[in-house]
Amino acid sequence: MKNIILLALAAMPLLATAQVADSSKRLVKLEGGVNFRDLGGYKTTNGKTVKWGKMYRSADISKLTDTDMQKLAASHINTVIDLRETKEAQKAPDRLLPYADYTLCAASEDVGDFMSMLKYTKSGDSLMTSFYGKIDHYEVKYKPMFQKLLDMQDTSALVFHCSAGKDRTGVGAALILTALGVPYKTVENDYLASAVYRKEANKAMTQMMVKQYGLDEKMVNDMMGVKPAYLEASFNAIRKQYGSVDAFFKQVLGLGDAELKQLRAKYTM
Repeated sequence: MKNIILLALAAMPLLATAQVADSSKRLVKLEGGVNFRDLGGYKTTNGKTVKWGKMYRSADISKLTDTDMQKLAASHINTVIDLRETKEAQKAPDRLLPYADYTLCAASEDVGDFMSMLKYTKSGDSLMTSFYGKIDHYEVKYKPMFQKLLDMQDTSALVFHCSAGKDRTGVGAALILTALGVPYKTVENDYLASAVYRKEANKAMTQMMVKQYGLDEKMVNDMMGVKPAYLEASFNAIRKQYGSVDAFFKQVLGLGDAELKQLRAKYTM
């Protein structure tokens, strides 16, 4: 396993390597979950640092064990934002602490149409960039998450997740870090780090999809992966439709100057 991680690190940009290198602090090792990690520790453009232990990103949390739940309780992770669609959430309900504040941010993302196209392509890149470039559902998907961050008590922490913890969650993490003033290159490399944290899970999923559904292996690898062009497709669509990321924050997510100032005061130091 160590050699696999070292090989993966060698293929990643320097900032992504640094992001994974501090995984002893960032990665929350769970028995029933993957890619569960802290967004803290990143430097902002004005020299501040995102606070540790306040915001976490993750893949599916439906299979967390009793030991995992004890870790969540000890870290005061009692606010949960579920970025999956309704049917996904019903099929694999989150395992929640008894007092958890849970919000399902379901929005129509045309996932069914996306999945139906898989048998007719050998390259997942165009599918993924198209998926990331569709931003009309972002208000329903991400605005509640930012409202929770604004309202959340200082003694609490929040986790947001989807199924794999790399696409919808990756965009969510990118939006949070951007709102806090983290440089885009750092934001991008937090996104790219899922390639390491999900390496074994992606391998198993790829094998299953190729075997059971007869899909092209390269296409599945593209779909299960993370690439700079995917995240760029989201931010390019935001700038094209709204003129700037700041305008998008204000018009779609309800984050004007006052709200951004509040977020940065609350989650950076």
